[in-house]
This record gives sequence, structure tokens and C-alpha cells, in this order.
Amino acid sequence: MNKTRKRIARRIHTAPGIHFNELVRVLDLAPGQVQYHLKQLCSSGAVTDEQRYGRTHYYPPECNEWRRGALSLLRRETAGDIVALLCDRGPTRPQTIADDLDIARSTLEWHADHLTEQDVVRKERDERNHVTLALVRPAETARLLREVTPSSPALMVDRFIRLTDRLLEDATDG
Repeated sequence: MNKTRKRIARRIHTAPGIHFNELVRVLDLAPGQVQYHLKQLCSSGAVTDEQRYGRTHYYPPECNEWRRGALSLLRRETAGDIVALLCDRGPTRPQTIADDLDIARSTLEWHADHLTEQDVVRKERDERNHVTLALVRPAETARLLREVTPSSPALMVDRFIRLTDRLLEDATDG
């Protein structure tokens, strides 16, 4: 394995769930170069790749299905914020989460649906049919959350999406 390929594989092993654009940014390599080496790494079984929610994420082969799904979402700032709030407070009503994080309810629902789909969060209903969000595996999820630290560019993209969502929501409300 050449030096560049080892570098890419090492980054994937230290940051499982990293997506293609983030690899390009943090390694400061050309996209075509990263793409070529990723193809070789995937073909040899040194790493695995999965498409999730519009991004291709890369993982060490030993990374299990639940962890892959959780990491692909926790690497997004908003999903990470939702999960961090649930780690701190325990089960919480969606509107409270949206208000506390200052995100549009539709943004919260998009992330909550995907977190539910990946078995990170569950939606519980009380006797009056009110929904509360709760973590499925609190301790394991908290450990994963500590491992995931979004980069500055990734934070900027997520913040731009939040701003756009708020502006669109304000435009439809007014």
C-alpha cells in the first residue's frame, strides 16, 4: 500500500463515518486522487463505503451496522446537537428541542426521522399521543458523540442549512 493510500486508510480508521468531501478537506488532496485511492481501498476490503442521506461515508471493515448508521448522522452538526441535548436531558419533546437549538421544526423532524431510522433515537407516545424523543442506547451513543468532532467547514455547511431553513420557514409564515 502506498503512502497516500495508507494516509487515507489511517484517517478512516481514526474517524469512522467520515464522508468523501471531509476526507478531501482534511487530507488536503485532490478529489480525483482521493477517489482513486478509496476505490482501491474498498476493492481490497481495507475500508467499506456506504451511501447515507446524500453522502458517501467510509468505515473500517469491523464497524458494525448500528455504529455506521449512527456515525453517519452524528457527523452532522444538527443531528449531533439533538443527540447531545438528549444525552444531557433524557427524553424530551420535539418542540422543546427545536426551540432550545433554534432550528426549524421541519429540520428537527428530518434529523429525528433519520436518527429513528438508524435506531439511535426512538419516538415514544404518552397517553395523550404526545411524542417524546429518547435515545435507544444512551451510553453507547454518548461515547460515539464524544468521538465525533465536526470540522470547521462541516460546521459552516450545517449552519448555512439551518439559516436557509429558518429563512424559508419565515417566508412561508409571513
